[in-house]
Amino acid sequence: MAQGMDRGWEFTDDRDHLVRTGRRPSRPVAYVPTGAALYDHGIRPAGLFGSAHDDPALPDPAKTGSLPPTGLPYFGAGPALDLDALLAAAPDLVVALTYGGGQVYGIDPEAAKHLEEHVPLVVLDVGGGRSLAGIRDRVTALARSLGAPARPEADAELAAAERRLTTAAAGPARPRVLALSPAGPDAVHLARPFAWPDLAALTGFGVGLVDPDPGQGANWSTTTWAAAAALEPDLVLTDVRGNAAPLGDVFGPGVPALPWNPELPPSARQHAYFHTALAEALEAVQP
Repeated sequence: MAQGMDRGWEFTDDRDHLVRTGRRPSRPVAYVPTGAALYDHGIRPAGLFGSAHDDPALPDPAKTGSLPPTGLPYFGAGPALDLDALLAAAPDLVVALTYGGGQVYGIDPEAAKHLEEHVPLVVLDVGGGRSLAGIRDRVTALARSLGAPARPEADAELAAAERRLTTAAAGPARPRVLALSPAGPDAVHLARPFAWPDLAALTGFGVGLVDPDPGQGANWSTTTWAAAAALEPDLVLTDVRGNAAPLGDVFGPGVPALPWNPELPPSARQHAYFHTALAEALEAVQP
């Protein structure tokens, strides 16, 4: 539930916390990809912060979507989050994420507690139990509550991209698609498709994602590059966030790689871009 400027503002976040303010917030600070999604809705964030995996000095370009490259304050990441600078910027809302259980992602627990004592905090759940469309809808609901207009053109673009992806995935051959995050020269993290909302959505469109063998790790199966190559993918989705290592050439020139961001900004615009790129890649590897 959310209300506008005249009657105050309120929003129930995914911790089931009812966040109330006397007026509609206009200076939100957000975790980088969420800030990028809000920007796609026409809400310009007053600042950004990253996670413990991110550079404390600069936001990860893989997560910034359509955000302008300059002009937005960045308050650090993880343990290096500069709470004093963030609070000095006078935000009237902080938007953070959780991967389940309500624990704020990207901010140390004590820092999150201190922050919420001074600024209203909305936490959105992006964990594996959520659907990609559901995550996108929650960000849309927050953006609309903050005064963003409806964007039917973005929804139409996404619907077209999803149709194209479904057609490409159902071609004469069903290419084997392996999603991974390079860990270095000796190891690679293979993504478990149903642990990631974006990958689970791709399987729903018919994309033939390779599911690694069961083992330790809820989201990833960590193994050797030789074991990854033995899975014989036709297409690789490779993590391009700043904390991932380069892919290298273990799969050889015959296996194309498509940049993949497990933390893609959850907006119709960004999802349409990725689904279109994947459809094009699948079309290219069809016989």
